[in-house]
Amino acid sequence: MQNNLLNFIREQGMMQPGDRIVCALSGGADSVALLFALYLLREKLGITLEAAHFNHHLRGEESDRDQAFAEVFCRRYDIPLHLGSGTIAPGKKGLEAAARDARYAFLESLPGKIATAHTADDNAETLLMHLVRGTGLKGLGGIAPVRGRVIRPMLLITRQEVEDFLAEWSLPHVEDGSNQSDAFLRNRIRHQVMPLLRQENPQLGRKLSQTALRLRQDEAFLAEQADFADSPTVTQLRQMHPALRSRVLARLLKAGGVREPEDVHIASAEALVFSPNPSAWAAFPGGVIVERQYDRLAVRENRTGLEQTGLPCPGVVELPGLQVTCKAAQSLQNSSDTFTVVPRGQIFLRSRQPGDEIRLAGGTRSLKKLFIDRKIPAAQRCRIPVVCDDGGILGVYSIGVNRDRAAQTLPAVTIHFENTEKGE
Repeated sequence: MQNNLLNFIREQGMMQPGDRIVCALSGGADSVALLFALYLLREKLGITLEAAHFNHHLRGEESDRDQAFAEVFCRRYDIPLHLGSGTIAPGKKGLEAAARDARYAFLESLPGKIATAHTADDNAETLLMHLVRGTGLKGLGGIAPVRGRVIRPMLLITRQEVEDFLAEWSLPHVEDGSNQSDAFLRNRIRHQVMPLLRQENPQLGRKLSQTALRLRQDEAFLAEQADFADSPTVTQLRQMHPALRSRVLARLLKAGGVREPEDVHIASAEALVFSPNPSAWAAFPGGVIVERQYDRLAVRENRTGLEQTGLPCPGVVELPGLQVTCKAAQSLQNSSDTFTVVPRGQIFLRSRQPGDEIRLAGGTRSLKKLFIDRKIPAAQRCRIPVVCDDGGILGVYSIGVNRDRAAQTLPAVTIHFENTEKGE
């Protein structure tokens, strides 16, 4: 086992001379084997070795027994031990996931590299779990040999090798009673599925783990091809191979705030790419909106429009990215950002509403058609200020004044929009 462990560590570049390695020690067979193997190899590797144990307090006296075992074991071999503990409450993903998160939070609070004792059989079980639930190449890659400061040196070591190693060195360990329960999918695969498959291939654990590592390499290569300096256009996305397009879209979603894009999310983004609607949009977890802006995909946090806001005269109103000023007119002038009008009652700003129309030089048009003709993205339309009073629409920012309401003589008022995001 030692030689296989050493070869894998070197092949993966997991440790360098001078590294501080903290081995996660639960007290179970795998973690004891890893800690002791690294203890035997510490001089050859040139590392400083420590251990860490986290008490979840989930199994009463058994949890305290595990901690006591870890303390005695480390004291026997003069291995420094870090102890952590916590009260675990089940989260959205269940108690097991909450316990894992708490354990890793403790481990990653420690200095150095964190070595965990995931074996080839663990990796094979993970691959099968993902396969049962449905997955892609990333899921079939199983457990990562290196993730940040966390390293898994035993991914090509089988459980049988662990047992043989413990017997060879007469090493004690403790058993976690919860590992015998078939309440968890992993345990059902371990107890019922793996033994059947081993009848076909006694080296199943190692073979599946090797397969997972190769698939992980393939996934890493494809993901690298999906790393574009500039986001591809919709036209480019349509022309991509589906394997590449799905990874580009996953990157887009993750960068936009979707923490873990799943197949259903990528499928929704792909539907936007092939939608005949150039302003199509879709909602994703975390309040993320992805919209088509003709030949581009853009990510936004929401589609909220402007709240109706009064505009005093004289006065100034601040809107996102805009400053709106109203004052007595000195001359008659109208443009896409300046309107000279004679108001009827209170002036206010609001978002476009269904049925809104405005008369321009070419005649009366609905705002919806004007926005479409000018290729204004759908999610931006609700944020374009429409200036109104008691008599209707006075003008629309970036579109112009309503010719039915433009002042013909003074006195009048001038409403001016200034873009406060210029130069950013």
